[in-house]
Amino acid sequence: MSEAVQKTHRPPPDRVSGDPHQQLRIRAAWLYHIEGMTQSDVAEALGVNRIMITRLLSDARKRGDVVIRIRAQIAPLLEMQQALERRFRLKRAIIAPVDGRDVDPTRAIAAAAGAYVSELMEDDLTVGVGWGRTLHRMLPYVEGRALAGVRVVSLLGGIAQARRFNPAEFAWQFAELFEAEGYLIPAPAIVDSPTTKHALLEYCGLDQILQLAQSCDIALLSCGGISAMTTSYRSGHISEAERLSLIEAGAVGDILYNFLDSDGEVLNHPINQRAISMPLDALRRIPRKVLISGGLDKLEIIHATLKALGPGVFITDETTAKALLEDGGD
Repeated sequence: MSEAVQKTHRPPPDRVSGDPHQQLRIRAAWLYHIEGMTQSDVAEALGVNRIMITRLLSDARKRGDVVIRIRAQIAPLLEMQQALERRFRLKRAIIAPVDGRDVDPTRAIAAAAGAYVSELMEDDLTVGVGWGRTLHRMLPYVEGRALAGVRVVSLLGGIAQARRFNPAEFAWQFAELFEAEGYLIPAPAIVDSPTTKHALLEYCGLDQILQLAQSCDIALLSCGGISAMTTSYRSGHISEAERLSLIEAGAVGDILYNFLDSDGEVLNHPINQRAISMPLDALRRIPRKVLISGGLDKLEIIHATLKALGPGVFITDETTAKALLEDGGD
């Protein structure tokens, strides 16, 4: 859930106020305002008629449940949030509601993450940022404002082609939201050899940016799976042959091109030796780490990242959260 969702240890609101429609009203508001569904689609999804949805949306506005974001709590999600926090030793879990297992959760996660990040930002922060579709989709939901002394540092290199999900482009757009100084790594995310990587870091000053990244107060991160539909492969960063080689070596996905196995260990693979990005051991030392990711196709890498990175905050969707809690692994 977003930062605007108020945590409480009291019984669910409908038991306190005698309001039998509280959860239905808030779910209808989320589907309509955040997921962008039509009223007819919301009615079909929730199994009620369209007139009922119109009434629920009107009541949500009158009661103050809907402002820019949804403020009321959905009790079952609170229970899952607390369970995730206990299971993965998180300071905070935020779960965005989604309608069904087959729905792409990216937009819902992005909305919840945007609300959280909006209130997280303050003066004099150094913020390291990753990349990916979820983080890119978060940008419209972040409430930008002028802040003093903020630095935004990209935690990995970019790509030569003008692509929608370029890491450098995300870092730059995020910095502009807060009139912050932006620091980009002027090199590809993956180079042709470890020798080239060493030369770029040693002689071209890239190590200075990575050293700045190590002083970050906060890191905003997402992780990627290993399927052919993952952003890394669709964007052309990694070839199909390299992807299959990673799978054969035991990779379940990556965080900033640190490819991990199911135990959260960095693979001894040539790709990891050619990536220009912040290494996992340095990422662990950033005091406040926020993992923003979801989707059933990413379960293995999310689990591995939670184990390897130990983020304080995890923002995901309810389908992914339920699957993680049902998994018997540690």
